[in-house]
Amino acid sequence: MKRIISYNVNGIRAALKKDFMTWLGAANPDVLCLQEIKAMPEQLEADFLEKLEYHHYWYPAQKKGYSGTAIWTKEKPKHVEYGCGIEKYDFEGRVIRADFETFSVMSVYMPSGSNELRQDFKMGWLADFQAYINELKKEIPNLIISGDYNICHLDIDIHNPKKQQKTSGFLPEEREWVSKFIDSGFVDTFRHFNMEPHNYSWWSYRAGSRGKNLGWRIDYHMASEPLRERLTRATILPEAKHSDHCPIVLEIQE
Repeated sequence: MKRIISYNVNGIRAALKKDFMTWLGAANPDVLCLQEIKAMPEQLEADFLEKLEYHHYWYPAQKKGYSGTAIWTKEKPKHVEYGCGIEKYDFEGRVIRADFETFSVMSVYMPSGSNELRQDFKMGWLADFQAYINELKKEIPNLIISGDYNICHLDIDIHNPKKQQKTSGFLPEEREWVSKFIDSGFVDTFRHFNMEPHNYSWWSYRAGSRGKNLGWRIDYHMASEPLRERLTRATILPEAKHSDHCPIVLEIQE
């Protein structure tokens, strides 16, 4: 059994100050995918990295304090791929992948549409990412794409769907992209096991949203179709509070 956790930590240095390592020891993932690390490895304490009981691979953004992804793993991968080969996305450290014997895991941080310019960037990313994955699956059929997609797919994935129709992250064209991405050969692993509403992975810091569970489910483990029979469990861990996101879990048979 392999236990994979994805977590947008909204700054790894901030998370470490909130007892992140104690949580990690209890959660005990085989593979940890991180997003929004917002740090270069050299900005972390050297003794922390030396004591870290994981092989750790970092892909920070060129811009300091922004974006970035990482993968920590107990088993040393056969290969680690940094980036997707498209400079404007790789400049922001949005994709890192670890290849193992029977599957590969990608940590991805998809753009948010924080303004009109970034929304255009996001829509371009979605088209380019789909094309990239279409090609990658030919080489790597057993692929898990874990991370912050910055899109809610279904009405049950957001606390107030009627009100949010024109909000980035729940726009019709974004939701349609998720549907087509799944149709291209992926399983939304959480929804494979659980179709209940009110299960979220991100909450605004405003208006006590987390305490009221007024959230969005924008973090996913998408597993390629050949892995469907190996999926054993998927869940969300809202009690972990190192970030405005919470961790998501996927367990698969080896």
